Amino acid sequence: MVVAFYVIDGEQGDWTVLQVSGELDLVTSPALRQRVHDAVAEGRHSLVLDLSDVFFCDSSGVGVLIASRRLIRSCQGSLRLILPARGADDGSHVNRVLGALGVRRLFDVYPDVEAAVVAEADPLSA
Repeated sequence: MVVAFYVIDGEQGDWTVLQVSGELDLVTSPALRQRVHDAVAEGRHSLVLDLSDVFFCDSSGVGVLIASRRLIRSCQGSLRLILPARGADDGSHVNRVLGALGVRRLFDVYPDVEAAVVAEADPLSA
């Protein structure tokens, strides 16, 4: 079975939104890394990664998220993640993986894009 992985690029006000779907793993994570690098190279330093349609994330996917955070911070930008609590008491798969690895607190997490693109929005607690 082939699982589709894709990233849709969009804009919401001052924010660039990358909507990620499928599995974020060793095979697909380089594509997300490249999309983030491309956005930063184009001067887009306010980035939302919508991970609500990612149903699997391994350590390479987490590595891309951490590297993206580091890159955006080096540009004095902002990175916000969408990790909805859909269908599970403890949140999405990515949320559980980040929590299990102890890196969830590194990220500003929001329930949806609408909440994330509000300038003074408060993130969900870790």
